[in-house]
Amino acid sequence: MADVTPSSVVSPASTFDLGAFVGDLNVEEDLGSDDVSLEGLQQELEECKNDEVVANILSKGTKLRDYTKGVENDLRKVELDSIQDYIKESDNLVSLHDQIRDCDSILSHMETLLSGFQVEIGSISSDIKILQEKSMDMGLRLKNRKVAESKLAKFVEDIIVPPRMVDILVDGEVNEEYLRTLETLSKKLKFVEVDPMVKASKALKDVQPELEKLRQKTVSKVFDFIVQKLYALRKPKTNIQILQQNVLLKYKYVITFLKEHGKEIYNEVRAAYVDTMNKVLSAHFRAYIQALEKLQLDIATAEDLIGVETRSSGLFTRAREPLKNRSAVFALGDRINIIKGVEEPALIPHIAEASSLKYPYEVLFRSLQKLLMDTATSEYNFCEDFFGEENVFYEIFSGPFGVIDEHVNTILPNCYDAIGLMLMILIIRQHQLIMSRRRIPCLDSYLDKVNISLWPRFKMVFDMHLSSLRNANVRTLWEDDVHPHYVMRRYAEFTASLIHLNTEYGDSQLELNLERLRMAVDDLIIKLAKNFPKPKLQTVFLINNYDMTIAVLKEAGPEGGKIQMHFEELLKSNTTLFVEELLQEHFNGLIKFVKSRASEDSSSSNDKPITVAEVEPLVKDFASRWKAAIELMHKDVITSFSNFLCGMEILRAALTQLLLYYTRLSDCIKRIVGGSALNKDLVSISSIMYEIRKYSRTF
Repeated sequence: MADVTPSSVVSPASTFDLGAFVGDLNVEEDLGSDDVSLEGLQQELEECKNDEVVANILSKGTKLRDYTKGVENDLRKVELDSIQDYIKESDNLVSLHDQIRDCDSILSHMETLLSGFQVEIGSISSDIKILQEKSMDMGLRLKNRKVAESKLAKFVEDIIVPPRMVDILVDGEVNEEYLRTLETLSKKLKFVEVDPMVKASKALKDVQPELEKLRQKTVSKVFDFIVQKLYALRKPKTNIQILQQNVLLKYKYVITFLKEHGKEIYNEVRAAYVDTMNKVLSAHFRAYIQALEKLQLDIATAEDLIGVETRSSGLFTRAREPLKNRSAVFALGDRINIIKGVEEPALIPHIAEASSLKYPYEVLFRSLQKLLMDTATSEYNFCEDFFGEENVFYEIFSGPFGVIDEHVNTILPNCYDAIGLMLMILIIRQHQLIMSRRRIPCLDSYLDKVNISLWPRFKMVFDMHLSSLRNANVRTLWEDDVHPHYVMRRYAEFTASLIHLNTEYGDSQLELNLERLRMAVDDLIIKLAKNFPKPKLQTVFLINNYDMTIAVLKEAGPEGGKIQMHFEELLKSNTTLFVEELLQEHFNGLIKFVKSRASEDSSSSNDKPITVAEVEPLVKDFASRWKAAIELMHKDVITSFSNFLCGMEILRAALTQLLLYYTRLSDCIKRIVGGSALNKDLVSISSIMYEIRKYSRTF
């Protein structure tokens, strides 16, 4: 190792001297060489100083040339050792070489075989591809043949007529199998008629004549069969609905077949059914109407009007009905039950006739309309299901409608029962609602027509009642009796009935007509009242009639409305008038004095002040007979008024008014000079109140 200064040695492993490391390196000799370049040497040394081997060399202080020689010696030694090893293993290497050569020969042979296999596989792949193409071609042809076969099979199946089918359709019994075969024939006929390719086929020319013959034979057979079934409807006592549902509907496909493949025959069947049902139903309704007419109870005639005198209708004119039924002309009574039971089954005439029962016409009218409604519903549904067209229904029912119209047009001109007519209008309305709920429109126009025919007749009869009041003969109607007049009772019952019936219907025109009727009866009752010689009797007569009218209107229900309020006002005003008349009859002097002088002040500058002498007779007269007078008033009220409660109410009003008059008289006496002298003759207010309470307890 070269000269190393002590100051430069820090530690063996920390750094080294470049000059010492290079040693005897002849730089000039090396600089002369073109192959050696020291460029970058410093950088390489810097990179190698951290190398473990280099650091170890440097730490030992070995020179690079010495170290290199040592390495070369080591390499030479290793090389010699390796050669010796190769010499030792030479036999093995020869053996390995032979083995490798044998393997190479075997692999070469295998390569030749595999090359042959590859050629053969290529040839097989080509064959497989060819086979695959042939298979795809054959599959496509097979598919096309199957499609053609299926179409041809279907064509053959649709166009041929098997002998079994011919036997069933020509000679077989019409049953479920026959209907299935009929459907098959229908499909074949449609197939031949619809498909243009089939029409152009030669096969059709062979089959079509036979197919046409079979169609004609089948149409003829099913026509005879269905007509035979239709004729069963004409047999007496046949339940038409059961026959339709259980028999005819089973063979409704026969009608469908005829409609599609035998239009003329279908029209004949349709016409035969329409003609049969028209005649059968017309006969049924005609017989039912004749049976109902025997059950009719006549309620009213042209003379049964509100303003017509009772005595003008003698017993001979009412011979057809009991007298007890005359109240039904104007009063609704139990007849309202017909609306509550509007959906009940129709009357069975022979049962009612066996029971000797008679009914108002609206009961018979409801039964007839109910029978029509149920029959029409059943027939409409059947025609829709069996024929598939609703016009069949209207053609069938032209006959029954005519029979019923003839009957109604005969009854209405002779019907003078306004209550019955209004009930029939309500029945028609209810039936319209029922048919609407059933969603059956077949009777809409008919029910509208009946409704339109009922209203004018009702208006005419109502106007007859109105005219009877306006043109009433007051002289013949008047009776010397202050109790309610029968004309007013008729009016009250008639009005209450119509108001009650109109509650649900809500016809404003009827309300106007009732107002006209009210005005007419007001005029008539005033005229009748004027025939009484005394004003008091006139007032009593009016009070009795107004009170009775209000009571009847209230019994009918809370629907009296303006008419009831009108009569309540009249009752109130006439009650006030009667109270004054009754008091003046028994206490005339007292009332005159109270009205004329009692309000005067004794200190006023009147020429004639009230004196004790003027009042004393009134006080003593009242004290002597006031109880007796009240008793007479009580008897008068009891005998004058039909309604006890109304009479007691009027008596209490009269006594209350008397108490007011007497109180005013007592107050007046207190203001008179020396009036205290009359205190001994004055009746105490409490005594009068006691009498009032005593009579008040009687009701």
